[in-house]
Amino acid sequence: MTALQQLGQFVAQCGRDGVPDDLRELVELHVIDSLGAWFAVARTEEAARLHVLAEAMAGNNKRSLATQIATACGMARLSEIDDIHLPSMTTPGGIIIPAAFTVGRALDAPIADLIAAILAGYEVMTRLGRALDGPSILYRGIWPTYFVAPVAVAAVVARLFGHDATQSANALALALTLASPGVGHHNASTTSRWLALGNAAANGFVAAIGATQGFTSDLNLIEGSFLSGIYDLRADSSSLTNGLGDDTVLREVSFKPWCAARQTMAATQALRELLDSGVAPESITGVHAFVLPPHLKMIDHGVTTGDRASHLTSLPYCMAVAAIAQETAFDVRQSPPELPQPVRDFMQKIKVEPDGALASDYPRRWRARVRVTTDAGTHEREVAEIPGDPTAPFDRAAVEAKFLRFVGLSIGEQEAKDMLTRCHTAMVTGDLAPLI
Repeated sequence: MTALQQLGQFVAQCGRDGVPDDLRELVELHVIDSLGAWFAVARTEEAARLHVLAEAMAGNNKRSLATQIATACGMARLSEIDDIHLPSMTTPGGIIIPAAFTVGRALDAPIADLIAAILAGYEVMTRLGRALDGPSILYRGIWPTYFVAPVAVAAVVARLFGHDATQSANALALALTLASPGVGHHNASTTSRWLALGNAAANGFVAAIGATQGFTSDLNLIEGSFLSGIYDLRADSSSLTNGLGDDTVLREVSFKPWCAARQTMAATQALRELLDSGVAPESITGVHAFVLPPHLKMIDHGVTTGDRASHLTSLPYCMAVAAIAQETAFDVRQSPPELPQPVRDFMQKIKVEPDGALASDYPRRWRARVRVTTDAGTHEREVAEIPGDPTAPFDRAAVEAKFLRFVGLSIGEQEAKDMLTRCHTAMVTGDLAPLI
């Protein structure tokens, strides 16, 4: 069998023999986290634009499921607080879970099928991202999450529809033919990134519907010349199929503890730990942040007013916020009209440098080292994993606290508490209507 046929067989069978209680609990935590990402952006300018676009596309008619998926996935992903799988450089929760809940609600799917579809989606998305070497291709301009999103959503929808192995394989293959590698470098309040990503997710739904209607595709896309000839990509098919079904990749997926690009977080965490150890921000005269060489260009820059992405990806900004204005890191808007002068001054103290020695276990771990200079001497801290990573995973209390913190800022504290209760109820009863 080809890799896509094996993946199709996995998708069709996923969860058929039941899901252990501990895995159901883990799925629920990622559901809470991903729905929190979706709900937290309700009042952002980017989310408003997605809603306006959806209404324009619907006209006088009801929004289609494809449009609903596009809007939901675009919103969850733009939050920058959705979960992330470091080895594949993909952010599965912001794609898989909004798509699963949108389609699951329309189908009135049993909760067991919803959980199985989520597990199938996570597995397909991260395996394909790893097979394509997501951590390397990102810095070629190929956005791994964007590229594999159609295939991931196709897996989710195929499982919810109850496709057999052949239909599932064709859904995945059709979705791969609809994939696009990148959106270019365009960061602004009107960025096309979320429109493009939402459309990619919707294409996965179209592919699964196509397979339902008897459309087929080339099931040899992974092993053949499709990826190499068109995209100059070579997929490691063993990453797609080895150990498939033995366990779940969900145990390798990290929660994000605050709002920022994950590439900035190890160095920011190192600074946080130094501050927690007693180093006073006002005593700091200089900061050297040593980062992974592949990350340097992405995170070593300042910020531009009105450009939210520049704030999320700027390591000097993220570290300055950690030192001077910690609450800012828990607001998904992250684009103040003007930087407070203390934040701006602290940014000027930070120098970012590459350090190849940090890459010994990359991409499984994204290390950073920080050296802080004060009048009294120097302090240094290296961080391999941050809170929320697999060796320091969030428990239910941490996931729920994150949900309430971010969603509460968006829709109010009491409504956030009510939504959290509805999340739990939905995962028990399968009644998704009160959520979306």
